[in-house]
Amino acid sequence: MSTPRALRQGLALRVSSASFLAFWCVMAAFPIFWIAVMSFKVPIDAFASNPFDVIFGPTTRAAGKGLSLFDIVAGAALLALTWYVATWHVARLAGALAIDGSQALGWVLAAAIFVAGTLAAFGFVLPAILSVIDPLLGPLGRPLIGLTMEHYQAVWFDNQFYRNFFNSLIVTAGVVTISLSVGTLAGYALARSGSSLAFWLLIIALVFRALPHSVLVTGYLPPFINSAEILRPIFGDAAPTLYGKPWAVIMVLVSINQPFTIWMLRSFFMNIPAELDEAARVDGCSHFEAFRRVIMPVMWPGVITTGLFSFLLAYNDYLVTALLLDAQNQTMVPAITGYFNRETTTTDQVEAVAAAVSITAPLFVLVMVFQRQIVSGLTAGAVKG
Repeated sequence: MSTPRALRQGLALRVSSASFLAFWCVMAAFPIFWIAVMSFKVPIDAFASNPFDVIFGPTTRAAGKGLSLFDIVAGAALLALTWYVATWHVARLAGALAIDGSQALGWVLAAAIFVAGTLAAFGFVLPAILSVIDPLLGPLGRPLIGLTMEHYQAVWFDNQFYRNFFNSLIVTAGVVTISLSVGTLAGYALARSGSSLAFWLLIIALVFRALPHSVLVTGYLPPFINSAEILRPIFGDAAPTLYGKPWAVIMVLVSINQPFTIWMLRSFFMNIPAELDEAARVDGCSHFEAFRRVIMPVMWPGVITTGLFSFLLAYNDYLVTALLLDAQNQTMVPAITGYFNRETTTTDQVEAVAAAVSITAPLFVLVMVFQRQIVSGLTAGAVKG
């Protein structure tokens, strides 16, 4: 539908708006692009003063490590196919895998299958095919851009970064699960409550959420360190220590994140007509059955959007996990600083860059899988009366 003439923007406004957006996109994407390029180069190329040497990697290419023109085309085609599958087929797969109508379980299984398939395609299938085809293509199979995976191999296998990855998964999954479970119930109750107490509870939650993390962690740190002595009168010699335990850090992150989760989910529940609850009650549902069978199915965009913010809080947290987890249970973000806690070399720095790129990759996959639900949740939230 065409825009009415009275609402059309002038040429100068359109040009200035487009220029600003283009400049903002370049400034936002440049750091991610640049560290990604650096992570695939040998240190000489990664820290070269000439930006074209960083991009094309002549030293890396001279060592016989790189991508040919055919490799680039094949990789771009596979990336486009991955985007198409994530956009149009993951949602259908999630619906097919939903057991007993559990959409959450269907989405978890579909996301796991998609991630596993993507890793297998880019990590094993495509390299194996290209290694056979490139020698047969002559000039088209010769390296055009220098690329090496040695830094990722060093990070994930030699430095055992996969342990930090699993620790991040444990902490993040725990935070998201508990935050959404408590947040949906609390948000629904507060949205349907007409009491002034609900308003003051939300205000208190907002004030708590506004406190800096450094203030909260300072309060948590002494009880965590001295937890064994504090709990010894209750548990005796079997008194547990909280310091270094992922489950204890999960509870801290949940307490920090829960006010925001409740606020956001309450706003989504407020957009759902109360008549749906009344109709379910007339049909014989209890309050909880009306919540589970009628309200939640139309709340999934809001739940997924809120879950994404909870995921980002736990996944990107540095201060809480760095101070309250020991080295054995450390998550990925604080673990990167370990590359700079000793006399570092340029190789250590490039490995740190590769670790940073590894952290951002799951975020892109997550957005690709849930992009439609996220957009729906941010724009509409839920059905409106």
